[in-house]
Amino acid sequence: MAITRTDPESRARERLVVVGNGMASLRFLERLTERAPGRYDVTVVGAEPVAAYNRVLLSSLLGGEVDEAACAFRSLDWYAEHGIRLITGAPVTAIDRESALAIAGETHVLPFDKLILAVGSAPIRLARPGMDLPGVITFRDLADVAAIRKAAVRHARAVVIGGGLLGLEAAVGLARLGIDTTLLHVMDRLMERQLDQAAAGLVKRAMEARGVKVMLGADTAAIEGGARVERLRLADGTVLPADLVVMSVGVRPSVALARGAGLATGRGITVDDRMTTSDPRIFALGECAEHRGQVYGLVEPAYEQAETLSRHLAGDDAAYLGTALSTSLKVSGLPVFSAGAVDTPEGAEAIVLSDPGAGLYRKLLVEGGRLIGAVFVGDIGEQGWCKALIRSGEPVTGHLDDLMFGRTPPRTLAA
Repeated sequence: MAITRTDPESRARERLVVVGNGMASLRFLERLTERAPGRYDVTVVGAEPVAAYNRVLLSSLLGGEVDEAACAFRSLDWYAEHGIRLITGAPVTAIDRESALAIAGETHVLPFDKLILAVGSAPIRLARPGMDLPGVITFRDLADVAAIRKAAVRHARAVVIGGGLLGLEAAVGLARLGIDTTLLHVMDRLMERQLDQAAAGLVKRAMEARGVKVMLGADTAAIEGGARVERLRLADGTVLPADLVVMSVGVRPSVALARGAGLATGRGITVDDRMTTSDPRIFALGECAEHRGQVYGLVEPAYEQAETLSRHLAGDDAAYLGTALSTSLKVSGLPVFSAGAVDTPEGAEAIVLSDPGAGLYRKLLVEGGRLIGAVFVGDIGEQGWCKALIRSGEPVTGHLDDLMFGRTPPRTLAA
């Protein structure tokens, strides 16, 4: 292996190595170059063969709504213009903390003064027989999309396991391709962490309107086949023919690199309020980081962590105090929003507006005169206000009608 050299000018600056080139990593780089241009000699290393892209668009890419170019964030010229050395297709396999070196691929040994781990997470595969058969694919990155599209040939039968956001997106993408698609979820409702029963029912109906068959309470027992997947068997004995099985049952923070380097880890890489690990030279952010016992698998917390870390490394006083989780998205074209509590806790009041025929549902959860949760389907116009009220704890007395029905525009006086 060869040590990556730098020119004399860059050696006068601190060497910053960023491991991972996903959405959190890029947001950090964007903010750091705005706040402290030229302060660091920056190298970013990505395991994938392309620069950072928008994973949120993977289902649209799968379904043929957008092409791969539409998923790109920044061109290679952007990295060069900002003095960032970009290495792709080279996963970092080891960190030598004693010598302050990161080993990437087969040819790069990268010296660092500061190191950032933004290595994301890895998809979970159920511990069931047959999960290693050809045709069983996860849904996480561009390579997965390519593999699914290759397997989803004409008249193929696809089964998607997992009723969370990624599972729904994979199922919709396959249905758009004209594939006979069945979605399995072991729980009694879709997106159970974000939606209550009524809201989840509207989402299920929207999925079915797109041609996706939805089976709830469906526990996968085994995937069966010879040279490749042929069928899926449920715990109740039901057998579903399948030429393709897409696994989307969650992710685990990628901690192997950090553990191998002797950094403190729990479920994720342990960080403090400045995203610092147990080594003061090394930081972590995004899906791989564990902050105050919490691991987030969402874009919003990753972006907030990137803001904090960029400010800290630019010399500003900054602290990440955690993220009040919310979800805002479109499922099968149906707008969905939730924040705070989803199911009604004891002692709280649920205020509900429901019009299933119009695909409209709104629920506000109020406790002690304060908003503690909201679930909207169909019309999410007041989502920003709800998020702010939940985070601030401001009393909502007098605002409930506006939150439920929308704020009335102020009247104008006649001339």
